[in-house]
Amino acid sequence: MLIEGQLVSPEGVTRGRVQFENDTITAVGDLPGEPDLVCGDECLIFAGMGDIHIHARDDVSEEQTYKEDFTTATAAAVNGGVVQVADMPNNPAAPIDDASYAAKEEHLRQRNVPIQITLYAGIGPGTQPLSRNVPYKAYMGPSVGDLFFKSLAQLDETLSAYRGCNVSFHCEDPELLDAAANAPTHEQRRPPECELSATKFALQMIEKYNLVGKLCHYSVGEGLPLIRKAREKGLPVTCEVTPHHLYFDDSQLTDENRGWMQMNPPLRKTSDKLAMLEALRDGTLDYIATDHAPHTKEENEKGISGQPHLDTYAAFTTWLMAEQNFTPERIAAVCSANPGEFVNPFTAPKKFGLIEPGYVASLTILNLAKPWTVRAEDLKTKCGWSPFEGVTFPGSVEAVFVAGERLK
Repeated sequence: MLIEGQLVSPEGVTRGRVQFENDTITAVGDLPGEPDLVCGDECLIFAGMGDIHIHARDDVSEEQTYKEDFTTATAAAVNGGVVQVADMPNNPAAPIDDASYAAKEEHLRQRNVPIQITLYAGIGPGTQPLSRNVPYKAYMGPSVGDLFFKSLAQLDETLSAYRGCNVSFHCEDPELLDAAANAPTHEQRRPPECELSATKFALQMIEKYNLVGKLCHYSVGEGLPLIRKAREKGLPVTCEVTPHHLYFDDSQLTDENRGWMQMNPPLRKTSDKLAMLEALRDGTLDYIATDHAPHTKEENEKGISGQPHLDTYAAFTTWLMAEQNFTPERIAAVCSANPGEFVNPFTAPKKFGLIEPGYVASLTILNLAKPWTVRAEDLKTKCGWSPFEGVTFPGSVEAVFVAGERLK
């Protein structure tokens, strides 16, 4: 397979060719031969994009597969230009030790999906690290089942066993959540102070236990200086931001949409949204990670938190480029290279994130001259809806190659 077009990396955009042999990139540059696919200058070719924070809702219990499973999540991912994802562990049968993690891996293998799905293991009260290298997720506040902590001291005690591990944090202080539990709105029940307190604590834990840390779905502008200061000290901490915290804010909430616009952490002020956009541009935030949380429409109308975003992942980036002054190079960093760098230690010998020899032959090709209006009937997620329904993005997904095979 030989593909020609505008190749995008975090360092620049160059017209060239990329060659596949089976599932691996073997050459890049001014290559001889007749191309199998030529993309015009209206298209940009990215290394396959990755979403390192999704909830596929699938595990051995199959209690939640009525709203998503590994197969439908994969279909939504490819529809949205995503070639690799990392699935969170807050399942009814949570993967928290060698046996339960292996059981979820085997369940995933039986689904026989074409894309890479990396599994997080959960950290809960009293858990211990697995015997092999995997990414971990720590929920400070309430989540599915018992996989969360009631106090920061309890989390500190548990993390002492995870020294040197790769740990992602859901930053909401459980004690402050309890204090705000009777506030009248969801946004007031999960105020910015919860995220700020938890951010300070997570950074302390990363330093104390020599963790490779990641802060999930960041949303509060006031916390960004804490992250920058921690990096100046040399702490290995990276940060996600979601499409909903970049596009929406609490000024858009109404009585009619409040249910399906609810998520954790909640929508913040316009100033916070603008701060997230700027932090994603300047490198403070490292990944666009959707927190894809598929629930049925009926569940969302009842106020169950979370939104589905896999189907719209790459099209959303065309809005960032066309209307928010993001360069293609920056999109390549936060959607391809950085997510690849995150998962590569757990997917070896497969490598994701760059258009370079030796990397997986997966590409996301965007057409910046072909707008796309989001419609429910075009979505592949099993839950069947999107907060972006009716929104027209400036560009669309032109093609998706996964491990050498064109899937879209």
